[in-house]
Amino acid sequence: MPLTLFSALAVQAAVEDLLPVFTAEQGVAVAPDFDPTTVIERRIAAGARPDVVIGVTSALNALARAGKVAPGSLTPLARTGVGVAVAGGAARPPLATLDDLTTALVSARSVAYSRTGASGIHFARLLQDLGIADEVNARATVIEKGFTARALLDGRADLAVQQLSELAFVPGTDVVGPLPEPARHDTEFTAALATGPTAPAASALLHFLISPRAQASYRRAGLEALPETR
Repeated sequence: MPLTLFSALAVQAAVEDLLPVFTAEQGVAVAPDFDPTTVIERRIAAGARPDVVIGVTSALNALARAGKVAPGSLTPLARTGVGVAVAGGAARPPLATLDDLTTALVSARSVAYSRTGASGIHFARLLQDLGIADEVNARATVIEKGFTARALLDGRADLAVQQLSELAFVPGTDVVGPLPEPARHDTEFTAALATGPTAPAASALLHFLISPRAQASYRRAGLEALPETR
């Protein structure tokens, strides 16, 4: 039986790069399932028990307190910030200041974001703080889950907001950059084991996810390895 892995979308590119290497080295297959962390939380609360979980650090801390993942296994992996992308070759709006960001958002034909992910939750709150929520949401492309930059490719939106690593995951798009400093929002991701007895291979996978090979994959995917993993 393969190991089961629930993983946040923000680290999907890195995880997909790493799993074949782990399988080749350990002879253990891994079946990954990628979702926003909020969806992963709901699935685990409903009774799902993956061998390994990767998600937003605060959420995994909450799962540990609830006895859903092993507290002693919490392992910080990487972080990324929220940013903006456009279709490949499209004009790149300036994002140096909050005024730049506000102008870009209200001028866009449609802004794509997801309300279920950490980035979308932050962005929805940011729109309220900027006083432009009604104006932007009136023509926004809000997706349930997945990669918002895909809405750039089919013409549904001309700006996409999500974690920088998620934006970079979609070929044919250009990442403009992170949100300006006053609106900056970094999200940290942590891995953990399920509670109760675990297969030795699950612990091996957790260890592999903080290896130098893993750190290189995080960097290629637009993530920053946390100090604990260096």
